[in-house]
Amino acid sequence: MPTKLDLLPGTLDVMVLQTLATLGSLHGYGIARRIEQISGDQVLLNQGTIYASLVRLQQRGWISAGWGISENNRRAKFYSITKRGRHQLAADAAYWQRLAHVMGSVLALSPGENR
Repeated sequence: MPTKLDLLPGTLDVMVLQTLATLGSLHGYGIARRIEQISGDQVLLNQGTIYASLVRLQQRGWISAGWGISENNRRAKFYSITKRGRHQLAADAAYWQRLAHVMGSVLALSPGENR
C-alpha cells in the first residue's frame, strides 16, 4: 500500500480555498475531513496543519471566519472564502494545472526519447 502523500508548499491552501468555494462555509474539522475524503485518504490532516492554513488564509484576507453551531451542537468557527480568496484560487488553480501538465509531459518521456 502506498504511503500517505506529503503536501508541497502551498497545496493545502489551494485545497482549503477550493473546498470553501465549492461547499460554502465550513468549520476547520469539516474542511479537513472533506479534503481527506476527496483525496481517498491519501492526504491526512491533523488539527495543527489545517488550523495553520486557516490562520494564514485569514491573515491574507482570502477567507473570513465567524462563530456558529456545528452539526453536533457545538460552538465552532466557520470559514468562508472571500472575493479576494476567489481571485487567488483562480490564479493558483491555473498555476497548478500548468505545472501538472508540464510534469505529466516530462514523466511521459520514454528512455532515449527525443522530443
